[in-house]
Amino acid sequence: MRWSPRYLFSQYLMTLIEMDRKLVQQGAEARLYSGSFYGRPCMVKERFSKSYRHPTLDKSLTSQRIKGEVRAMLRCRTQGIPTPTVYMVDQESSSIYMELIEDSMTVRQHIADTQQQYPEDAVERLQPIAAEIGKLLGKMHSNNIVHGDLTTSNMLLKGWVDERPVIVLIDFGLSHFENLAEDKGVDLYVLERALLSTHPGTEDLFDTVLKYYSQTNKKEAVDVMKKLEEVRMRGRKRTMVG
Repeated sequence: MRWSPRYLFSQYLMTLIEMDRKLVQQGAEARLYSGSFYGRPCMVKERFSKSYRHPTLDKSLTSQRIKGEVRAMLRCRTQGIPTPTVYMVDQESSSIYMELIEDSMTVRQHIADTQQQYPEDAVERLQPIAAEIGKLLGKMHSNNIVHGDLTTSNMLLKGWVDERPVIVLIDFGLSHFENLAEDKGVDLYVLERALLSTHPGTEDLFDTVLKYYSQTNKKEAVDVMKKLEEVRMRGRKRTMVG
């Protein structure tokens, strides 16, 4: 059997990275490794095949999702929305090689730490974080990028610049491009449920997210807020029926 140059090159890169790569996390769709890419610290997101799917269909779906994830990250970066830099995409191994965001923590961990250290005024201290999240999501949706899995675990706090938090959005594996207010409302609802279930007592923070979202995405804000409320109502009905 003759291997293609592309395949051989991908295997060569994998050999280099596997020398020091370590499994960081395994999810339902992919494994996440830490390693290095030409001397730069990197993360490798490797999607694995699903045995219950036909091999041809599985390969096609995996390829489409990788392309969609990379496109979403690149479009975000062109619009000034911080995401990890994509170094390389290897379709042969279904992997994305991307920048490791060093000296960062998840927004989830930052909120939990703040609530523990400052139980009396945690929400007030976290207002700048909520405002920045609202601005980023407003800008993202105004460019018709729907994340699909907005949680505080998929946001990294890299630090502060001029008293403004630097937040990096990650894990665009379920992202897609859509201009419908319905999809954007669902995106916000997913974040609301994740925020309130993971961080009880943060209703005011989500209100701040929506405030700055609306200021940033003025053209669509009314329609998206309307759809968000409709999605909330559907969620309440399902809860009552359940």
